[in-house]
Amino acid sequence: MIVTTTNDLVGYRVVRTLGVAKGLTVRSRSVVGNIGASIQILFGGNITVYTKLAEQTRQEAFDLLIQNAEQMGANAILAFRYDANEIASAVTEVLAYGTAVVVEPIS
Repeated sequence: MIVTTTNDLVGYRVVRTLGVAKGLTVRSRSVVGNIGASIQILFGGNITVYTKLAEQTRQEAFDLLIQNAEQMGANAILAFRYDANEIASAVTEVLAYGTAVVVEPIS
């Protein structure tokens, strides 16, 4: 699967546009994780507990996006983006989305 943030893919031609593909996940940190983060906040710097959570959450949303695009029959995703919103206190949704397309190399 080719994934790009651009609207075009150099060296390829879009032969079919399949629509928006998405991957959505909703996550929260455990009470223990929040306590650990609170201790890190006291000392300043990178809050590694939250960094790890953010990385895992984005990766999960990305993997779900790829899965959705493959189910649609795509071999590429154009205009890839992330979006995140807080749903409730300490509960965040992360959406990975883009345009699922079928591309072929330009000969």
